[in-house]
Amino acid sequence: MNNSFFTSIGLQYIDIGITLSVMAAIILILLVINIVNMISISKLKKKYGKFMLGENAKSLETEIIALFDDNKFIKASIEKNRKDIDILFQKFESAFQKIGIIKYDAFNQMGGKLSFCLALLDENNNGFIINSVHSSEGCYNYTKEIKNGECQISLGQEEKDALNMAMR
Repeated sequence: MNNSFFTSIGLQYIDIGITLSVMAAIILILLVINIVNMISISKLKKKYGKFMLGENAKSLETEIIALFDDNKFIKASIEKNRKDIDILFQKFESAFQKIGIIKYDAFNQMGGKLSFCLALLDENNNGFIINSVHSSEGCYNYTKEIKNGECQISLGQEEKDALNMAMR
């Protein structure tokens, strides 16, 4: 075949039947690829439709914005809770946390262990000891201040035992 177009591009010896066959095969391949793309797009449209359920896309946008706002609120609440917990821990350090109590008979003629020593200490072993001595004439109470687990005034054996019990 002697075509001026094929001659001008240097393909004058190619058979037009082969050219049409190759072009038909390429068109068939492109048609198959196009069908596959259309199926993929259809699936994406279905997924998009499920995703955008509601009145319109703005309802989804509103939901997403609400979720972000909730997230910000939760973060702020967590930070406030951390600060509150720190304050509580600071206050808790000065609260009486350690207790030791020893009951004893102050006098041999008295029975029933009516006398006692009560040690109340905070986290830093600061506090006091109450010694209540019961006798036949009455009940007498004494307090002794404790700083860092030590007392400036000498302690009786029961007071030492109560202090050691509280510090354990």
